[in-house]
Amino acid sequence: MYLIVGLGNPEKEYANTRHNMGFDVINKISEKNKIEVNKTKYEGLYGKGEIEGEKVILLKPQTYMNLSGQAVKEYADFYKIPLENTIVIFDDIALEKGQIKVRKQGSGGSHKGMISVVETLGTENIPRIRVGIGSPENKKYMIEYVISKINKEEQELLKPGIEKAADAIETIIKEGFDKAMNKYNSK
Repeated sequence: MYLIVGLGNPEKEYANTRHNMGFDVINKISEKNKIEVNKTKYEGLYGKGEIEGEKVILLKPQTYMNLSGQAVKEYADFYKIPLENTIVIFDDIALEKGQIKVRKQGSGGSHKGMISVVETLGTENIPRIRVGIGSPENKKYMIEYVISKINKEEQELLKPGIEKAADAIETIIKEGFDKAMNKYNSK
């Protein structure tokens, strides 16, 4: 069984923002695999289904971003999902729009949601997919940049990253992390 977690902020004011790329990828996976994400438990919105013949739980933590680790831990513990089968998807300012990066482990970097997951689970050995959102010209506007609304033009630039991340999940489940890293990681 896999736990696939998309990081984002649950409030409506954060819908259609760069910081909710994790939620957007979960929505795309849900749509492609006909898995309804409409149940609530443990501070999360989730759905169960199958991808490539494997049981999966799609999860959108319903805490603020910097508390995301709480929901991830509760689901991983309750369903006894090993860390190597817990995949976290989140936005990344270090990657260009439309790019993704698949990694088996790493620090939380500057992403408060991933920092929470790493700290709560007590390890950096957490697989993840980073979805590029680019960065603002002036770094002092970083917070405003990640939580501001996306216009239609920019949505078209971000869409390939969302689609690649959803496809990468299928590749990971079917063929493993190494294949997914070779296929999707930007050079």
